[in-house]
Amino acid sequence: MTEPHKRSRWLPTPGSVPYHLMLGAIAIFFLGPLGGVTAIFMVFKIGFFVGGQVLAGILGSSVTYGYGPEGKHGANYMQTMAASVASMAGMGTLVQAMVWTGMEQPPLWQLVAYFLATGMFGVGIGMLYTPILVDKLQLTFPSGLAVANILRALTDKTLLKQSIARLGTGTGIGIAGGIAAAKIAALEVLDISTSTFGAGMIVGARIGLSAITAGLTFHFLSPKFIEMGWLKPGEPFRKVAFLIALGMIMGAAIVDIGLLAVDAAKRIREKKGAKVEVSEKTKSSNRRLYAWVVVWGALTFLTATKVLGLSPLFIIVSMALVLAFTMINGISLGITDSNPISSAFVVTVMILAGIGLREPKVGLLAAGIVLVSTSIAGDMQQDRSTGARLGSDRNIQFRYQVVGVTMGAILAVVMAQLFMKAYPVLSLNPLSSQEAGDLVEKSGWQSAMTYKFAGALDSLTHPKAHTFLAIKIGLAIGFFTEVARKILKANAGYKKFSEGPVQGRVFDFLLDAVFLPSPYASSFGGFVGLPTSFWFGAGGTFSSLYDHFTAKKKRSEEAASETTEELPSDMSTTSLVGGGLIAGDSIAALILGVIGLLSVVGK
Repeated sequence: MTEPHKRSRWLPTPGSVPYHLMLGAIAIFFLGPLGGVTAIFMVFKIGFFVGGQVLAGILGSSVTYGYGPEGKHGANYMQTMAASVASMAGMGTLVQAMVWTGMEQPPLWQLVAYFLATGMFGVGIGMLYTPILVDKLQLTFPSGLAVANILRALTDKTLLKQSIARLGTGTGIGIAGGIAAAKIAALEVLDISTSTFGAGMIVGARIGLSAITAGLTFHFLSPKFIEMGWLKPGEPFRKVAFLIALGMIMGAAIVDIGLLAVDAAKRIREKKGAKVEVSEKTKSSNRRLYAWVVVWGALTFLTATKVLGLSPLFIIVSMALVLAFTMINGISLGITDSNPISSAFVVTVMILAGIGLREPKVGLLAAGIVLVSTSIAGDMQQDRSTGARLGSDRNIQFRYQVVGVTMGAILAVVMAQLFMKAYPVLSLNPLSSQEAGDLVEKSGWQSAMTYKFAGALDSLTHPKAHTFLAIKIGLAIGFFTEVARKILKANAGYKKFSEGPVQGRVFDFLLDAVFLPSPYASSFGGFVGLPTSFWFGAGGTFSSLYDHFTAKKKRSEEAASETTEELPSDMSTTSLVGGGLIAGDSIAALILGVIGLLSVVGK
């Protein structure tokens, strides 16, 4: 019989008040802000953000290691809170969109109240659907599975040290690279971005190169766009390409949502009548949960209508759409690991336009309810899938997420305003004029998510003849590309060919990267400038080549150490270093921005 692990003397008793105070303090004052700054930096720099679960899980495990295997629960609670802070901070894109659309920003407390109410509403809706998506349908939630495996694996002291060392190496390089890129003219000319390179390292070559393929395609189509009157000479191609790219995502989503619905219906039939085993720790009170949804739903409605002065009709419709998109996006996240929150925002804007919406400012805040709520609800479901695998207390996770959302609501507003003050180019709307567009392109701050939102909202008041045509073209491309990919990838002969000889594997790679890339991956090339796509693709290529050439050595080392359980890809060297690069670059940008602000104040 194995002896129970002896807890380190300095650690408080698990489950005690000091225990939760320790975990909460580390998550809210260190892990959360680190993930939050990284998320909002990525939204401004590139246009998407990577969840902070892995980074928070690894760093949190260094604290709970002294608890032994049971430390996984404490690390899970901390990553739950930190990830909520990061997700909410990423919603700072809405603050930037307010500036771009010329909206006079409400007072700080009103903005925080708006983010807080919508975030808490999302927490409740996410928890409401958890018994269906996590317990009943038992969806995979790939990231939730990866985090659970990571927290289990990090009870190994050697592995924990290696993981922290890789994150630290990437962070150090990211800080140095971020400062060097801003201060050394030769590097500034190259548009070097360690965070973009790091993001590419995380996703790999298939996705990274597909972004380059799309970027080059749109670049060479620019003369045609000018000839058609869709672009003016000298304007960046993404002023039109983002509409096509948006349509591509929507077209692919139509295919996938249909398939997801079929898959979900199949799972329901298979599990109909089956008893779902849910441990006491993972159960929650339905009565209290319904009360939570009703109370925060009412507060969301009152904040939007009474505090911000928005139309009740549009808010009611948006809140109803939260119920629909939380299920749709939750199924997508559970099966494909993708939460299409941007698509949910744009579709909401289109639906509201169909019932009379004409003011971009109203559309921004109304659709923002869907954006924030579905983002947080997705986090809720993913974290609960992690907790279910680990056997963590679901109610305690809920409380940690609530605190995280509260901190994140404040951070979203404060950090967004801080970054825009430190880097004034972030306040320029590249869609407003060619001069503004040129300045933004040269700055390297792509803000692709905000670009997408502002473009959709701009079409309400400045409709152009080509706007909906471009979206329709993209929708057709995305739809038929995704159908073709699904048919080909499901074909038994192609599966055998792509998994067999070297030629087959190479062709399959080229199919994903160049010939028939996923619309979700290639669309990125339409939202950002060509240099950003190149750095993104370079990071992915480096990552895949490194993993390829070290795979044999890794297998031999695992065999020598008698390791039988394969570690998740999130713990690979390239993934951890890439995450560190993003964190380091964001810290460098924050440091330089604060120094710049202080120098201005000093004068």
